[in-house]
Amino acid sequence: MGLKPLQLQHWIEIDEDFADELNYKDKLLKDRNSEVFGSLPESEAAQQEVLQLLLEHLLQYFPDYYQQQDNCIFNKITGQAWHLNDFAANPLDLAGRLVQEDLCLMQLKREYVLTAGSVCFPARWRLSEKLGRPLVQIHDPVPGYAQKLEQSVNKYFHHLKPECPGYRLNWGIVDSPELFLTQRHSNEAFGTDITADNAGEKLWLRVERQTLRCLPMSGGILFTIRTYVHSLQKLASDPAIASQLATVVQQIPPEVQIYKNIFPIQTALLAYLQRVRA
Repeated sequence: MGLKPLQLQHWIEIDEDFADELNYKDKLLKDRNSEVFGSLPESEAAQQEVLQLLLEHLLQYFPDYYQQQDNCIFNKITGQAWHLNDFAANPLDLAGRLVQEDLCLMQLKREYVLTAGSVCFPARWRLSEKLGRPLVQIHDPVPGYAQKLEQSVNKYFHHLKPECPGYRLNWGIVDSPELFLTQRHSNEAFGTDITADNAGEKLWLRVERQTLRCLPMSGGILFTIRTYVHSLQKLASDPAIASQLATVVQQIPPEVQIYKNIFPIQTALLAYLQRVRA
């Protein structure tokens, strides 16, 4: 799984894209709400716990960005203001509007199930298709998950302590800098226009910083996804990074290359990286 211990003060990350991404979230939540937010009725109490934990964290570690007055939360950077009472039915909706991270709430029934989510920046998947599903079904597209990872993931979830969150990094190569990336590739068409000459202009490295935090009251688990998109052309301008990326791509098993949509572009990608690091 590649999970590492996470110090609580580093739970949430804010960068120079803060205002732009929160304004984009606001637009998506207005225009495409059913695609980016969803919840099950029994998740309300755990959602409220997430919101409370997040507010406490933001007010403590980012006082220059957030302010609370009675039942109103202010974003000092964007000028946005939210009344807590307006989100009584779905507190996670407000939580997702406060940060650049996407938020997924998992709750234990017979197994951990996705009961609520605010996901504005998915990497070619749809929240509506995952909501209400257990972990093994959510990860069904992941090669070998049921055979190799299911037991270790379940064990990690069951033993996760509120005071000891974890994080991991996940990455992929995509052909768009768009954060709201729900459309799946057509396997027949993807990659046909990518060459060693244009790969730097047409491809981006998409990195997800994923955290897992156990909720002390409900026992639920909050999964956060912070998405970063980097131009391959800019990254590969550093020969060391180009060399490292080429090595990693070459080591990926074929089934994982297919899952990550790297297989159709591997030849062009490696030729491009070889060229820029030479």
